[in-house]
Amino acid sequence: MTTNTKRRVKAVYQRLLLAYGPQRWWPADTPYEVCVGAILTQSTSWANVENAVANLKKARLLSNDRILKTRNRRLAGLIRPSLYYNVKARKLREFARFLAKEYGGRVENMALEETGELRRKLLAVWGLGPETADSMLLYALDKPSFVVDAYTKRIFTRMGLIPADATYDEVKGFFETNLPRDARLYNEYHALIVEHGKNTCKMKPRCKGCCLKAMCRSA
Repeated sequence: MTTNTKRRVKAVYQRLLLAYGPQRWWPADTPYEVCVGAILTQSTSWANVENAVANLKKARLLSNDRILKTRNRRLAGLIRPSLYYNVKARKLREFARFLAKEYGGRVENMALEETGELRRKLLAVWGLGPETADSMLLYALDKPSFVVDAYTKRIFTRMGLIPADATYDEVKGFFETNLPRDARLYNEYHALIVEHGKNTCKMKPRCKGCCLKAMCRSA
């Protein structure tokens, strides 16, 4: 990658930060709650996830041991607001089994694992794709693993910085090549991308007043 590309990637971050301010993402009380949220947020809005997590907290089930002991039907009912609740209940239990077997049921113990090896193990768990695994690594464990989502691809494709047919790992590699290896930076950058995608660079973009308009080929 050229020096110019690195400058553009940095400039995008600076403009987003100026426009939206620090996001302080991920909103959760514990690393375990981050992991649960990363699973529940698949194919749904964050507002739906918040309702599902609130149900788990009210039922006092937001722990690895209790999720393992809870029947799928009850678990699915509690996380119903997150949509696809039957499948997600299974995903939560599969992750809970993995965590219990490999790390004594504690997310904090995963932090001792080398990032690449831990990511490989997470991706081997049924129901955990790259975005979910990277969200756990970055937001629950503060490991420098850039998270890519639909907003990321949409914004940076429109800007002409990545090709439209780029794979998840290619986009992830693009950011990790052009940014310092810094978990806090990755955290804030991804959160700002999400905010911009939700508010401005939508499926039908609102280019007027966009903080990235001067840098965007599609504007």
